[in-house]
Amino acid sequence: MFTFKEEHYHHFWKVARILAKVLVYGMGFRINFEADQSIQPDKSYMFCPNHASLMDPFVLIALSKNPIVFVGKKELVKIPVFGFFYKRVVIMVDRSDPESRKRVFKMAKKRLQNGVSMAIFPEGLVPTEDVVLAPFKKGAFSLAIEFQIPIVPQVYYDCKRFFSWDPLKGGPGIFRVHQHNFISTKKLTQDNVEDLRDKTFDIMNTALLNDKKYMKDTNRSK
Repeated sequence: MFTFKEEHYHHFWKVARILAKVLVYGMGFRINFEADQSIQPDKSYMFCPNHASLMDPFVLIALSKNPIVFVGKKELVKIPVFGFFYKRVVIMVDRSDPESRKRVFKMAKKRLQNGVSMAIFPEGLVPTEDVVLAPFKKGAFSLAIEFQIPIVPQVYYDCKRFFSWDPLKGGPGIFRVHQHNFISTKKLTQDNVEDLRDKTFDIMNTALLNDKKYMKDTNRSK
């Protein structure tokens, strides 16, 4: 649960963004960001990036000037040091608890004010390296419809290659990030969740399939 007062969160986000930049750039990475559509101040969005590396959340934080609240697994709060920051920027969900979904909706409603957005990696966990894009879960799209905020598809092409699970692979390089046009949720209802999910998946999956570097990296174990 958040321990910060609401009015302190924007300040905390600025600190978190500086730390994320220090981590990303300090490790020898650079970010090449391309946006088909730009984020507007004081508006809320649902960021949906693909998840190929533990570096992904830090890239998203480093890129976003507007505060973002993540929705993630409660188990990660147990990680030393990381867990301290994690529990302050994440609405933690316990998938084994049927009441957890209600709690997420309640906390999200409280958070989505004054330009604060949400971020969910719709694949859930980081898939194995031979997977292009794992099937999306419905949570991000259900929340986006509930609060009538647009989906922001973000494609991360290089985190898998440069920050691999394999300690013998990876190294410094440029993270290419493509922010696609937003997908509106206006007038959508919960009956449209699956269509919204599938539309977002198709946009991101097509982008990854068409990227030679990403696909070469994805198929390297074959």
